Amino acid sequence: MIERTRPATGVIAPALDPVALANRLRPVLLHLNRHLRRELHAMGIGGSQVSLLASIAGTPGVGVAELAAREGTSAPSVSNHIDRLEASGLVTRTRSGGGDRRRVGLTCTGEGQRVLRAVRSRRTAWLAARLRDLPEDQMRAIDAAIEGLQALVER
Repeated sequence: MIERTRPATGVIAPALDPVALANRLRPVLLHLNRHLRRELHAMGIGGSQVSLLASIAGTPGVGVAELAAREGTSAPSVSNHIDRLEASGLVTRTRSGGGDRRRVGLTCTGEGQRVLRAVRSRRTAWLAARLRDLPEDQMRAIDAAIEGLQALVER
């Protein structure tokens, strides 16, 4: 076992094992994600569609290929989701007026923006209701973990 000295206290503490931590964290995150996805099903929209809609809303005019690269999926898969979002009136496709007329930019419609706000509101309400039931020390621990979790997804 590797030991590390904690600078603030000078106390020697065992180093955390990344594999053991991952094995504890993974099922918790999966379970949390499952609960958040359930909030979407009540609204009749899927998680992939919400992810794409949020990305389009954040980058109006984004193309399908760039969106697929950001989402880590194939362009045909993204295109299929976009077809459904467009049929639902949540996004619009616009042909580029520039040199490449084949390029299609995507924009979130007003209805798409409304759906995103409703999704965020519903998910936030679900999380806030559960956080309210936690003791203060557990809420502080979750708050302290957010920065590290954010660093995980940004790598």
